[in-house]
Amino acid sequence: QVQLAESGGGLVQAGGSLRLSCAASGRTFSSYAMGWFRQTPGKEREFVAAISWGGGGTYYSDSVKGRFTISRDNAKNTVYLQMNSLKPEDTAVYYCAADRVPNLRSPALYDYWGQGTQVTVSS
Repeated sequence: QVQLAESGGGLVQAGGSLRLSCAASGRTFSSYAMGWFRQTPGKEREFVAAISWGGGGTYYSDSVKGRFTISRDNAKNTVYLQMNSLKPEDTAVYYCAADRVPNLRSPALYDYWGQGTQVTVSS
């Protein structure tokens, strides 16, 4: 099993930046592809970004491409989401997820989830 814990959320003004972290337990972190999703009340969980086991492959939704960067440090069992040029529409609870299959854009296909971290972007 993998346990995930997100951190780094908060309140930021439009145009600002935040870096989210997701720390994973266990010795097999490098065996898991990782994803970031976000969700607002009343809406389905939305794919944001994903990264392959070694970090060589990264994937983004069109809404964040060019502004967000996903990365991972397998020595630290951590995946990051650097968010730049934030917009009010980026406001959501952000979740990290893990699965052995890379580039999964559907939240239903991920096996493990963190508890989420709130990101609020003010205009």
